[in-house]
Amino acid sequence: MARGWDRAAALRFVHDAGTDGARHGRAPTSPSEEALDAYSRVVTTVAARLIPSVASLRVRRRIPGVRGRLEGSGSAVIITPDGFLLTSAHVLGSPAGEGEAAFADGRELAFEVVGTDPLSDLAVVRVAADDLPAAELGNADELRVGQLVVAVGNPMGFSGSVTAGVVSALGRSLPTRHGSAARIVENVIQTDAALNPGNSGGALADGNGRVVGVSTAVAGIGLGLAVPIDPTTRRIIGALMSEGRYRRAYLGIAGGPRPLPPRVAREIERTAGVEVVEVVPGSPAAVAGIRPEDLILDLDGVPVGDARDLQRLMVAERIGRPMVVRVFREGRIVAITVTLVELGG
Repeated sequence: MARGWDRAAALRFVHDAGTDGARHGRAPTSPSEEALDAYSRVVTTVAARLIPSVASLRVRRRIPGVRGRLEGSGSAVIITPDGFLLTSAHVLGSPAGEGEAAFADGRELAFEVVGTDPLSDLAVVRVAADDLPAAELGNADELRVGQLVVAVGNPMGFSGSVTAGVVSALGRSLPTRHGSAARIVENVIQTDAALNPGNSGGALADGNGRVVGVSTAVAGIGLGLAVPIDPTTRRIIGALMSEGRYRRAYLGIAGGPRPLPPRVAREIERTAGVEVVEVVPGSPAAVAGIRPEDLILDLDGVPVGDARDLQRLMVAERIGRPMVVRVFREGRIVAITVTLVELGG
């Protein structure tokens, strides 16, 4: 029995560790510091920084032909002190609804929709306030697979919920559609941080508390997706804040990548182009004379190797401006002048 007591006396507990360290010349640590490992310290620091900057949205909208209003919920990230919040377009629905934003400090404020862009699944709303704690936006282009990320949102109505995980993959694609228009959201972030209904529109942050993504979808258990905060989405957010919409150019073709014939590849020093599979009647491509089976090499002097390259060129600055499209057709390179129009919903 005495031997058992000797063993118990030899045990050191957490609250003894700090005083023992002091006796040996090490800085004493508090029980709370001792209990937190490096991983936990990062997550708790990010949570403390971001929870005040993430709001819970309650959304109401009318649907034609449906009596009453449909109600939904989601999250939003404060991006300016004077009331601008970033969320997912699908949280607001179509047509966009109205509702209230609830904040960590207890305030509940009505919001107005400033602008939505369903083709990027981003939207901006605004509340009447000038003292909100804005989150810092980061750059998803700097993320690496395996990097720690923290999701903050309001799943199932539980406000201020925090989950953590890693970047499981980068460069994923998310198809979106609005009316007759379709688009691929590029460089979507895949994470195993738990995302649940209500997380949509919330923040996905790096270890420094910078928002690098907007939670958008749950593709399966341990498989969440977030729209990246990068130079492209920053332009979209800025346009939504200032103009209420994001303008895109429209060419009017469907196609995919195809290897170039060896002779053409050597001549233009590229290996692939975009083969036109379909031309939409009445579209700028049809008016200009682009045909199925044409192989698009470049547009406005910029090489294209797949449909995503073309999509990146469909920006507002090219709307209404004649430009040259070079195609490979029937054994020769042909230059065609096309004038892009604005993409409608």
